[in-house]
Amino acid sequence: MPNIKSAKKRVLVTKVKDARNQAARSELKTVLKKFDAAVASEDKAVAESAYKTAVKALDKAAAKNLIHKNKAANKKSALTLKLNASK
Repeated sequence: MPNIKSAKKRVLVTKVKDARNQAARSELKTVLKKFDAAVASEDKAVAESAYKTAVKALDKAAAKNLIHKNKAANKKSALTLKLNASK
C-alpha cells in the first residue's frame, strides 16, 4: 500500500482507468462476436451492417490505444475477407 499522497492518487486513478479500458475491450469483443454471428447466419444485409459497426469499433479502439493500430488494421482485413467469402 502506498504511503505517499501522489502514489495513493495514482492507485485510485489507475483503478478507474483500468475499469474503463476493460469495459471498452469487452464491448469490442462483443461487437466482433456479433459480426461473426451475422456472417454465420448468411444474411447479407445484417452481415454488412455488423461489418460497419465492427470496423468503427476497431478504429475507436485503436484511437484510444486499447489495441495497436496495426492489430486493428489486421482485424479489419480479416473481417473484410470473411465478409467477402460469405457472399
